[in-house]
Amino acid sequence: MRLITLLFTLFLGLPAAAGQSDYAREKKWADEILPAVLVGDPVWLEGPNRHKFLGLYAEAGNPKAAVIIVHGIGVHPDHGLISPLRQQLAEQGYTTLSLQMPILQADAKNDAYPPLFDEAAQRLDQAAAFLKQKGYRKIALVSHSLGCRMSYRYLSTRPDAPIAAWVAIGNSSLDDYGKLKLPVFDLYGQNDLPAVVENAPRRAAMLKGRAGAVQRQVPGANHFFEGLDANLVEAVRGYLDQAL
Repeated sequence: MRLITLLFTLFLGLPAAAGQSDYAREKKWADEILPAVLVGDPVWLEGPNRHKFLGLYAEAGNPKAAVIIVHGIGVHPDHGLISPLRQQLAEQGYTTLSLQMPILQADAKNDAYPPLFDEAAQRLDQAAAFLKQKGYRKIALVSHSLGCRMSYRYLSTRPDAPIAAWVAIGNSSLDDYGKLKLPVFDLYGQNDLPAVVENAPRRAAMLKGRAGAVQRQVPGANHFFEGLDANLVEAVRGYLDQAL
């Protein structure tokens, strides 16, 4: 037994395999946040590699639709602006499922993450399947920062994905919105990251003339909408009300 425990401890200290999330770090996040979660219930979804990843599921009363929520780089499904989104959208009629997305070590940069995008897309597959089993016919996707790139991989490689609309918050990439058939809401802050603000006109050009395509800048907001949770939730809810 002592040998097994030692081997397991050593395993947790190993770096994640190439193209694979740091599962030990995911577990640490779950152990840290779950005791403090007051809204919603933890659910454990299983990917193709049989790894079980965390989702926070908050069911709305008399729900209008369901929303999958995707966090940014290296964090967890109740972090920062994700927390008010998942909680308050549920209060306003949208069942939410906030996912633990693949993560790397804390010091990993954005350019280290693309090998994890396929695993991210697989997790979104599982989330959509979970919500469909719950009876939801309308499902939207709301993602933040690096989560937008993960979401784009999912949407662009799965044209039949059961997603009715996508809200991309603080998206710095220039992935081609034009390749997607669904309505897109490009939402960012006036004081967002430089790449997000500088690329906004090019993202707007990709959306031009498309049904349900909207871009909006929130005055005074930074990348994390600090102090402006209510503005963020209202913008997202308002768009979902129209798009769904």
